[in-house]
Amino acid sequence: MSKEPAETCATTMRAMPDEQDRPSHYREPRQARSAATLARVLRAAEEIASSAGLEEMTMTGVAERAGVSVGTIYRRFEDKEQLITALAERMLERREEYVAERLRAAGPSLSGVMDAYAHALLESFADSGLFPELLRVRGTRSLDRGARTITEIHRLLLEAVAPYADQVRRSTPRAALDTAARAILGACFHNSVRPDPVTGETARRRYADELSDMAIAYLSTPDRRRTEPS
Repeated sequence: MSKEPAETCATTMRAMPDEQDRPSHYREPRQARSAATLARVLRAAEEIASSAGLEEMTMTGVAERAGVSVGTIYRRFEDKEQLITALAERMLERREEYVAERLRAAGPSLSGVMDAYAHALLESFADSGLFPELLRVRGTRSLDRGARTITEIHRLLLEAVAPYADQVRRSTPRAALDTAARAILGACFHNSVRPDPVTGETARRRYADELSDMAIAYLSTPDRRRTEPS
């Protein structure tokens, strides 16, 4: 599967207008103590942003929550946007790792992989109200970080489903898998932004099962016969 469909999906979801890429590099820690401080700062930023939103997150508020001086944060980050970039990088990486872990533990079948994919994505969107926002954050100069995460999740799915590709009965299995993957992704994204999202562990599990059943039914059904127009 090429990167284009995944990036197109991210572009469709992106709500922010295009703008010149902001500086993305910040000062990486070289010592264990500095790394621990950075982790505390990012954890504080995540807590504030999750409860109040990225717009309400301030450098001063993050410093107070992390128990460090504002100067400590500014020695690492030039501005709030650079802090958001770092936060997005860490959180999106964690979600990629989580999806990869769930897919590695999937049952050895097409249905097992699609089940793991649907549950992993729904949980990724549900465990933090930040995830939809982070998918729209501008990252490195040449590539939207959210699109990179979606592309990686697609790659992980294809890799996991490869041994069971012969169970896909559509005429173009690769394109069919892309359609199923994007349908689940879109449903999970929509659930995270709708005014009445599916909440609660039991309800989310049931919804993920339904998404998986829908995808498996589609992948297991041969193409409809199409007649040429007269």
